[in-house]
Amino acid sequence: MKDILTDIVEHTHSLGFINLLKVSTNETETTIESLSDDKSVVLFGNTKSPVSEFSGVFGMSNLDKLNLHLKNPEYQENAIIDVINDTRNNEVVPVHIHFSNELGDFENTYRFMNKVIIEEKMKSVRFKGAKWNVTFEPAISAVSRLRLQRAAHSEETLFNVKTVNNNLIFSFGDASSHEGSFVFHNNVSGTLSHVCSWPINNVLSILNLNGDITMSISDQGAMQISVDSGLAVYNYILPSQTK
Repeated sequence: MKDILTDIVEHTHSLGFINLLKVSTNETETTIESLSDDKSVVLFGNTKSPVSEFSGVFGMSNLDKLNLHLKNPEYQENAIIDVINDTRNNEVVPVHIHFSNELGDFENTYRFMNKVIIEEKMKSVRFKGAKWNVTFEPAISAVSRLRLQRAAHSEETLFNVKTVNNNLIFSFGDASSHEGSFVFHNNVSGTLSHVCSWPINNVLSILNLNGDITMSISDQGAMQISVDSGLAVYNYILPSQTK
């Protein structure tokens, strides 16, 4: 239980822009959906096997509180972490997580949001799919170079993406200001016919997550960064933005 909770928090709350989750579980998988506060990132995640302690649909808010419980030294060894269910409208649903240390003399509860409320809050989470023109696995060195360019162009909130001679080019600024560009990935198999822009801080935060990362970019103006943590696959969809 603690492993999957920690994994979810590390791939949502730690980004700094995801604060609310919709969790759904059936016989084959547990799905995690979210939308960043500024609607610049949509998240669709799937655990590799269903979380047996979860059932139905519920919400997770106050992720900072859950993160504190998971990191609490009282709960690091031999802790008891249980999902507590209750019957609501003739349906058994998870209502909260109970944390207890081994001795049972240090306890906390983390309460879930009910299905009706989370479905209302998450009704705008939509993604109709896209044709991914370019797909690749970014190198650690490429992410490091992206950090360097962000530092050099700290005044810029967006960066531009295009393909030139089978190379994927990331650039900052424009002809009226300071400019910078570099090859983020060599020998990409597809091409982009349009130059699109994405928020640098959000993209870098996702690329800094632990796991195997795949990036996909569409000429329709969407970027997907998929992170396979080993326990789940988190797909972050970012619509392109305009300056």
